[in-house]
Amino acid sequence: MIQLHHVSLIVADTQRALDFYCALLGLEVDPSRPDLGYPGAWLKVGDRQIHLLELPNPDPLEGRPNHGGRDRHTAFLIEDFPGMQARIERAGIGYTLSRSGRQALFCRDPDQNAVELIAASEP
Repeated sequence: MIQLHHVSLIVADTQRALDFYCALLGLEVDPSRPDLGYPGAWLKVGDRQIHLLELPNPDPLEGRPNHGGRDRHTAFLIEDFPGMQARIERAGIGYTLSRSGRQALFCRDPDQNAVELIAASEP
């Protein structure tokens, strides 16, 4: 194994997911995604990707842990953690702080996928 290439997330509505991942979190769409026969998008995360797949979700959306750290999650390093935390709050998205004591929070995207946002450097 050399390195991680991408992570795929199942979404019910690609545009709604793009509003979260691009408009809120600041990721960019990678236009190189070919027509795969179903809606979706590839997002740039540094030199890695997140693939949004608009497909039926085999996982239950209910009954997930309140704290995303106890669920499958995707973690991002954030340069301006206080600014991102404020954006999450303004968007009305619930979150929990990391229980490890580090500057990080867990929230969920519109499809209940857990997301961890971690300060790239401590204040």
